[in-house]
Amino acid sequence: MTSEQTTSFDQMELAKPLLKALVEVGYESPSPIQAETIPLLLEGRDVLGQAQTGTGKTAAFALPILSRLDTKQKDPQVLVLAPTRELAIQVAEAFQKYATHMKGFHVLPVYGGQDYSGQIRALKRGVHVVVGTPGRVMDHMRKGTLKLNQLSTLVLDEADEMLRMGFIDDVEWILEQTPKDRQIALFSATMPTQVRRIANQHLNNPAEITIKMTTASASLIRQRYWPVSGIHKLDALTRILEAETFDAMLIFVRTRILTVDLAEKLSARGFSATALNGDIPQKQRERTVERLKKGSLDILVATDVAARGLDVDRISHVVNYDIPYDTEAYIHRIGRTGRAGREGDAILFVAPREKRMLGAIERATNKKIELMELPSTQLINDRRIEQFKQSIADTIASEDLKFYSELIEQFEKEHDQPMLTIASAMAHLAQGNTPLLLQNKPKRKPEKPRRESDSESRGNPRKRDFSESREKPNRKEFSEPREKFRPRPSRENSPPEKGMERFRIEVGHKHEVMPGNIVGAIANEAGIDTQHIGRITINEDHSTVDLPSDMPDEIFKELKNVWVSGQTLKISRVGGGGKFSRSLRPSFVKSGRSDRPDKTKKPKKPKRKSLSKDKSKGKSNAKPTESEKKAKAAAKKKSRHRNRPGAPKKKADS
Repeated sequence: MTSEQTTSFDQMELAKPLLKALVEVGYESPSPIQAETIPLLLEGRDVLGQAQTGTGKTAAFALPILSRLDTKQKDPQVLVLAPTRELAIQVAEAFQKYATHMKGFHVLPVYGGQDYSGQIRALKRGVHVVVGTPGRVMDHMRKGTLKLNQLSTLVLDEADEMLRMGFIDDVEWILEQTPKDRQIALFSATMPTQVRRIANQHLNNPAEITIKMTTASASLIRQRYWPVSGIHKLDALTRILEAETFDAMLIFVRTRILTVDLAEKLSARGFSATALNGDIPQKQRERTVERLKKGSLDILVATDVAARGLDVDRISHVVNYDIPYDTEAYIHRIGRTGRAGREGDAILFVAPREKRMLGAIERATNKKIELMELPSTQLINDRRIEQFKQSIADTIASEDLKFYSELIEQFEKEHDQPMLTIASAMAHLAQGNTPLLLQNKPKRKPEKPRRESDSESRGNPRKRDFSESREKPNRKEFSEPREKFRPRPSRENSPPEKGMERFRIEVGHKHEVMPGNIVGAIANEAGIDTQHIGRITINEDHSTVDLPSDMPDEIFKELKNVWVSGQTLKISRVGGGGKFSRSLRPSFVKSGRSDRPDKTKKPKKPKRKSLSKDKSKGKSNAKPTESEKKAKAAAKKKSRHRNRPGAPKKKADS
């Protein structure tokens, strides 16, 4: 049966308890990835699936796996590997939801940050499906608490993300310990070289399925961007929150610190917001996600790692408050909305220096991201007035106002004030110091980039002075000639900032590493906020990265064994503890002088010889005094004035 013919789950050979559960959760027709994958997995084929997040991958592999499961067998029959604990929990919950009517079914999520004892007790009692992160799964396998002798199916979910986070070697080790006749399903949003290599090496004649985002889910996600940076981001976000109609919103930032800072600022402005990052205890994170699902929380400010695997139907909007480091991260971010056939909105804040990344994202998604229209002050004020009126109506309808009515009536009689004035005063009192309406700010004219102004001046010779500036540079251009005309030092030779130390890692261009890969690995494994990761310079066979100089030795040792792009970092200190010379001069130029003339100093004018030199022999050669100089200058000036054409002639003495 082809995917084109499959229009409902009833047409598939799924177990009846599963079909009953699908009706209860509201699934009517399979998504493209489900329509193509489920029949293949039911046949026992290996599958290599390329599809973005939010296309229904979990149901695509969970439903056929559950249909073939033997609930009488207590040893683990299915192992699902996920890159993060959040995704592991989500997948485990999905298995449990689909297996609601399967008696005796047990699924266990295993991940770091959770006590071993509870997981070990559950494994001893017997589970059918284990969903876990590679690190914790390896620990249980080495301890002997997780035995895979009876394993029939292995699923690698979001393999590209496991590669990006440095888990790919752990995944390969696990694959090598599994039975040879097991079925494998590998899913990935992108297909990097190393993921493709694993598929070729470990999958048995897999059926390849590719669901492009442009046809599957991107059409349901409206993507927009707004050019803004710095302190203006918060104001822009506030306007969007007030003007956009949303159910729940996920806001992405780059650092853990910023999640807390932004969530606090939004809460202070009256929004129901909280932070989600790796520093928050696991149980608290789970409670936060549960609040978001139930509707007691509307806005979640999160980092990429903390939000990985979130599957909350309420999320209607994703805001990229900070632009992601790479296009893959953007694809994973916007996949948090528009799920299960629903429409979604993705908004991206772009600073002027991030325009190139915007272009890269458009090429990666094969879709033009439109410039959004930021809500006007008038629109925001209209919304605020409407909400203010509605709050009054809601209070009148739901509250017991008898006591306050008597109090206001008493005040009216005592002070002889009309009810309208009293009501206005009460409204002002309730609003507090925060103005109800926004004030119109004077619009700033956007600054044109220099290149654009140059191109515009080409049509007008009066405006164009580019060629002249080359031939006759002004004095400012030569104010610092030594720095101006010397070759700039390479980034690797420039010293690290204060409080930072330079380290060498053994991964470079030939390993196809990107700065985002390095940042992600260090942030995840060492727990270092990305704002404390300094300059990264990628060379052919190695790279350098600036990290805090007071980094503990334990973290340093951990980073030695971290994997990035298939290579261990083997991190080492550069230049004897990171002490560098602050000189920017190349080694072949002496620090004290330069052979070039110093054009910053004005050349001294030669002294003019005196025009009134006395040629007589008897005249003394001594220098004239100051009074003599003044007298000569006055006489000279008077003489020039008298000899000027048209000057009045001197009258004769009477």
